[in-house]
Amino acid sequence: VKGIVYSGNLDGTLFALDLYTGKVRWKYKTENQIMGSPNLWQSGGKSYIIVGSYDYDLHCVDAYTGKLIWKYETDNYVNGTTAIYDNHAIFGGCDGFIHIVNVATGKLKEKINVGTYVASSATVDNNRAYVGDYDGKFSCVGIKEKKIVWKYLEKKEKLPFIGSPALYKNYVVIGNRDKNLYCFNKNNGKLLWKKTMGGRVDASPVIAKEKIVVATMKGDIKIIQLSTGKQLMSYELGSPVSSSPAVIDQKIIIGADDGKIYCFGKK
Repeated sequence: VKGIVYSGNLDGTLFALDLYTGKVRWKYKTENQIMGSPNLWQSGGKSYIIVGSYDYDLHCVDAYTGKLIWKYETDNYVNGTTAIYDNHAIFGGCDGFIHIVNVATGKLKEKINVGTYVASSATVDNNRAYVGDYDGKFSCVGIKEKKIVWKYLEKKEKLPFIGSPALYKNYVVIGNRDKNLYCFNKNNGKLLWKKTMGGRVDASPVIAKEKIVVATMKGDIKIIQLSTGKQLMSYELGSPVSSSPAVIDQKIIIGADDGKIYCFGKK
């Protein structure tokens, strides 16, 4: 954002780096590892970075100085990325709750019980938060209703949702460690389709031009038709992928566990 890259590491340090030189602008230290990506909130001409940590806290720091503004304490690890919606930070925790926190003050507005660990990040649209949990349940949480509006539970496997949902029009898509990619109607929770990806899906899918880009821990990257679940392309990297792909300028860019960055598209 504005020439600065924000990233956390597994030592619990949040970095602000110059985009063009890589020079460290500032560092902010939490008390445990940072797994989820930072998010940005802007208000009154100022910018703030919101990030969760395994120290049980959600941290808000000044985007330009790294100075702590507030901390909000949960009862367990904060694994995913926080969504910012209507001046609230919305995130799931390993304490089994969806937390809705006033992003200006760090004060809790509401906690909604989902019953188990939430490692996945929530995707928020039209006062609804969509999130998967560690027991294989995918839920739509009503922010105004302060309750679960609908939920889906795969009866056989009940394996974790680790990646975050992608949302487009009335579709919401998420991968699971049971090796399937799921597509739901976001309004009523109807399962539109599920397709095996051949390996567990920890990465978050990306939707671009009504196609889904998804990577697997088996080491494959696939393009799936959003409306039908039909596979349009598959490429074997040969190395597990837990990070999410980026799609830009007709290209797909993705990093794998072999330490390489891959780019797909026209040269």
